[in-house]
Amino acid sequence: MAAELHLPDLDLPGVAAHVSAWHAQLGQKVVEGDRLLEVTAGDVTVDVSAPASGVLVERCVTIDDPLQTGQLLARIQPA
Repeated sequence: MAAELHLPDLDLPGVAAHVSAWHAQLGQKVVEGDRLLEVTAGDVTVDVSAPASGVLVERCVTIDDPLQTGQLLARIQPA
């Protein structure tokens, strides 16, 4: 079963968040804790890390997509 990566609560009420960069490509092997993508909310930039080791099999958001807390960002298939 694939591990899902969801946007954590950034504790920035009223500030719009969006994807500013991906640091992993589809099909790439990742290790739990590797930074997968960068999210920007106002003047704050946050790296979002892999929740598990495996292969990045799905990106559910693209650069500049608006985000909401809890939104599905990616799926990682165990290797």
